[in-house]
Amino acid sequence: MCEIPAQAWDALRTDDNPFLSHAFLLGLEQTGCIREDWGWRAHHLGIYDSGVLIGAAPLYLKGNSHGEFVFDWSWASAWERAGRDYYPKLLNAVPYSPVPGTRLLAGNTPRSADIREALVEAMRALADEAGLSSVHANFLDANDLPAFGDHWLVRTDVQFHWPNRDYADFDQFLTTLNHKKRKNIRHERAQVARSGLRVEMRDGDSLSADAWRRIHALYESTFDAKGNHAALTRAFFDYLGQEMGRHVQASLAWDGDRLIAMALFLQSSQCLYGRYWGCEADIPGLHFELCYYQGIEHAIRHGLSRFEPGAQGEHKLARGFLPITTHSRHYLADKGFRAAVRTALAREAEHIDAYRHDLLDHSPYAHGRD
Repeated sequence: MCEIPAQAWDALRTDDNPFLSHAFLLGLEQTGCIREDWGWRAHHLGIYDSGVLIGAAPLYLKGNSHGEFVFDWSWASAWERAGRDYYPKLLNAVPYSPVPGTRLLAGNTPRSADIREALVEAMRALADEAGLSSVHANFLDANDLPAFGDHWLVRTDVQFHWPNRDYADFDQFLTTLNHKKRKNIRHERAQVARSGLRVEMRDGDSLSADAWRRIHALYESTFDAKGNHAALTRAFFDYLGQEMGRHVQASLAWDGDRLIAMALFLQSSQCLYGRYWGCEADIPGLHFELCYYQGIEHAIRHGLSRFEPGAQGEHKLARGFLPITTHSRHYLADKGFRAAVRTALAREAEHIDAYRHDLLDHSPYAHGRD
C-alpha cells in the first residue's frame, strides 16, 4: 500500500467504511500482520488513466486459507488430491475482517461500472497468466456483484446485523422484542451490574498507550486460550490508536483500576463494526454486555443505521440481530473443477437460503418476521 498514494486510493471509495481505507490496509502491512510466512503477500491492483488511479482492489497472494472467513478448505483438499497445487491463490478481500463492503474501488462516476468490470477481468487474467488455481472475492458490496460474469461461481452465507429503527434509547429497542428475549437481555445486563465492574465505552483516540497495550494483551491471551492464532500484532493495535483512533471505539470493563475485559469496534458514519474481544475473568453476561449491548447503545446514541458484530453466531438472533445474506465470487481456472464446485454450491445455496428463512421464522421481535 505504501506505493499507492492514500488520497488517490481513498478517493475511489464510495463510503467511509474504515476497513477499505488506505490507512487500515497500510497499517496491517507495516505492523507485521501481513507476512508471507503467515500466508499473506500484498499484491494490490490498480487501473490508471494517464497516470491517474481510476480503479483499485485490495488483492493478496495467499499461501493458505487462514483469515478469510469464506471457507474453501474442501476445494483445496480436492484439488491437491488430484495432484495439483491449490496455493498460492489470489484473494480480493480485507485481511482478517469478514466485513461486507466494496472490494472493487471505482468511485462514483458514469465510468464506475466499466472500471469494476475491468478490475474483475484483470484479476482473472493475473491468475491465468501466473498459472494460479483460483481467485476469490469475499464479502462483496451489492454494487460489486454485476461486475462478475459467468466464469465466477456464486456463494452466499449468513451474518447477523442489528438494524437501528430510530430508537430513542435502549429501553425503546427492548420494547420491540418479544417478552422472553426482553427478559433475558435484562437478566444478562443485571448480572454485569451486580458484578461491581465499571463498564464504559471509550473513543479510541482517548485511550492511553498503556490502555492500548492492555487491550492487545487481552485480545492475544483470549485467542491463545482458545487455541487460535492472534494475527494482529501489538504494533497494529498501537497503530489503530495513533492513526485511526477517531474510527475506533472500545467497550471496557474495569475491576477497580485493572482492565479485565474489552471489545474493540471500528466505526463509519453509518455503521458500527464489532471486531475483537478479550477477557481475563469469567463474569456471567460480560461478553454480551461488552460485545453487543454496549454497541447497540452506542449506535442508538450516535444515530448509526446498523451494527455489524462480526461473523457467525446464532446466539446473536436472541439479542436483536437479524440474518442478512453475504456474497462472494470465486473463479476456478480449471473448467472441470469449476463445474463440479458450481454443482456443489447450488446445493449449498439451497441450504443457506432455507437456514436464513428458518432464522427469520424465529425472529426475536414481537411482530415476528422483519
